[in-house]
Amino acid sequence: MTEIVLTGLDEVVVRDTETPEFGPHQVLVRTEATGVAFAEVQMRRGRYPAQPKFPFVPGYDLVGEIVATGPGTPWQIGQRVAALTRTGAWAEHVVLRDRDLVAVPDDVDAAEAVALVLNGVTARQLLRTANARTGRTVLVHGIGGGVGALLAQLAALDGIRVIGTASAHRHPDLSDLGAELIDHRTDDVAEQVTALAPGGVDAVFDPLGPSSLPASWRLLAPGGTLVSYGSSTTLDDTGPWFAPYLGIVRMLAGWEIRRFLGRTGGRRARLYYVRSDEQSRKDLAELLGMLARGRLRPLIAERLPLEDAERALDLHLSGKRTGRIVLQPGSHRE
Repeated sequence: MTEIVLTGLDEVVVRDTETPEFGPHQVLVRTEATGVAFAEVQMRRGRYPAQPKFPFVPGYDLVGEIVATGPGTPWQIGQRVAALTRTGAWAEHVVLRDRDLVAVPDDVDAAEAVALVLNGVTARQLLRTANARTGRTVLVHGIGGGVGALLAQLAALDGIRVIGTASAHRHPDLSDLGAELIDHRTDDVAEQVTALAPGGVDAVFDPLGPSSLPASWRLLAPGGTLVSYGSSTTLDDTGPWFAPYLGIVRMLAGWEIRRFLGRTGGRRARLYYVRSDEQSRKDLAELLGMLARGRLRPLIAERLPLEDAERALDLHLSGKRTGRIVLQPGSHRE
């Protein structure tokens, strides 16, 4: 089978290897689609939190068909499943623990389904973390990315007003989301947000990192919540990978101490990191059901063969695509 291996900093290798063996309570899955996220861009640079040592197979999520099962598993050959893997999904066949799987409806597109695994679960849980409710207003930084576009859709379904930042060239692709869009490259974001929401916003979702958080905090309404869930602007930093996250934690902790002392007007600061656990699987099952019923429309920026993983990473980093880039093993033979 074919797999993609990160062998060192900025080294992406296509490798042929044997199909992996599996054991009790495991299944062998033929990958239909696996996503390309900013996490893999960071891993390529050695900047992702606690990533494996080189060499390793990246790939945070997948959708595929079970082609073999180990003893003791309730899953059956032929069932479609999804999993949040963190690494290892950029391969034609992947061995997974049966307890990590979520059933995928037969009639949904694999690329759209895999867009919900990491990105959709993250978006749903971000809204929950911020306690965003009907009638509230939220600010979504990076609304043109895989998480941002789904966060906007889910918020709109919940009756939440969305303001989003994205480069102007992305705006036409985002017009159907129902969000009020700001070009963060040419507009003064704080000025524009204040004009749209003079009393502040009820939540800010910020994947940018330490340099963005103070401005995001100042845009909150009393009782609002800032949720930090990444550090994309520090990709080119030369220090240790954990330095930006220490800065984020210190900043958020300072605001939370002030909140405890009654000095923030009830504003809260939260740090979010997606986990592969029972709640995430429950959320994913709900999202897949919404996809099957036509209530969600993940934005798919590009569908590429697995062998084009390096190009996919470059495309993601370029910012020239809107939505999720997806790798589909075997598509080069179709």
